[in-house]
Amino acid sequence: MASRAHTVGVLVFDGMKMLDLSGPAEVFSEANRYGAEYTLSIVAVGGAPVRSSIGMSVPVDVEAAAADPFDTLLVVGGDLLPAAPVDPALAAAAKALAAGAERVASVCTGAFVLGAAGLLEGKGATTHWQHTAALARSCPLTRVEPDAIFVRDGSTYTSAGVTAGIDLALALVEQDHGPDLSRKIARSLVVYMQRAGGQSQFSASLQGPAPRTPVLRMIQDAVQADPTADHGLEALAARVRVSPRHLTRMFRAELDTTPMKYVELIRFDRAKALLDAGHNATEAASLSGFPSYESLRRAFARHLGLSPTQYQQRFATTTPTSRARTGR
Repeated sequence: MASRAHTVGVLVFDGMKMLDLSGPAEVFSEANRYGAEYTLSIVAVGGAPVRSSIGMSVPVDVEAAAADPFDTLLVVGGDLLPAAPVDPALAAAAKALAAGAERVASVCTGAFVLGAAGLLEGKGATTHWQHTAALARSCPLTRVEPDAIFVRDGSTYTSAGVTAGIDLALALVEQDHGPDLSRKIARSLVVYMQRAGGQSQFSASLQGPAPRTPVLRMIQDAVQADPTADHGLEALAARVRVSPRHLTRMFRAELDTTPMKYVELIRFDRAKALLDAGHNATEAASLSGFPSYESLRRAFARHLGLSPTQYQQRFATTTPTSRARTGR
């Protein structure tokens, strides 16, 4: 295949996620086996080796301030990024390197580095589902997309957690060389070209802290204790001795949802847990408070874009049923 050489600079730092580097690197390496010409350089502030999240030392090819412009800048993530301000030197390095790059990308919480560098203002972006709310708070001018596996906004790419860096790298290769090469790489690495469903299939539906209002906490506790009970609006309001209209206003004000949608999310998470434990979809519907399998199926379609059976096939076990064998 005809191609031009393409340089990729990967910005790393102490505490970086190893898979954020190795996943995309394998995609680019595999692309080279089919005739592409990707050259990866590991870049860091100061140029010294960095320590990864698993304790391994990662050698660095070039100090950030001395690096030549890259065609693609890729910023990896790390566990500490959402919890603490981004090192100003790291943000400055990302900004300087991005200025000379044709496109800029981040894996997982690397989006926080791009955000601190001002590279996500006015753009759509994503990160690991556990940290999308924090990214939205730290980057108020960014349109955070919580369910996306990766987001492209012009020449800026951001991806969800860890293995989503592989999805991102496949998209970059497809942009450079077309879907045929990207498809070959995906088959070689035994991954999908495009996953069905978004990040929400991996996450808990009810994210964030418990409700602050005692009345709402009482409702949450009651529904979680017995999701099969009558939790209609009238019943909930009577339980906490307020009017249905006032209860709805409380849910809107604090949780930005309705009482019925909140009850459905609690039941939905219970149903996912039951499917994970091996119950069939009909049992999961009954034990989690859904009136029928069909109502559970509709909830899965709304929240995940999957059926309960499809969800269970993905998450119930790592052992393919048709190949499972018992050794003695």
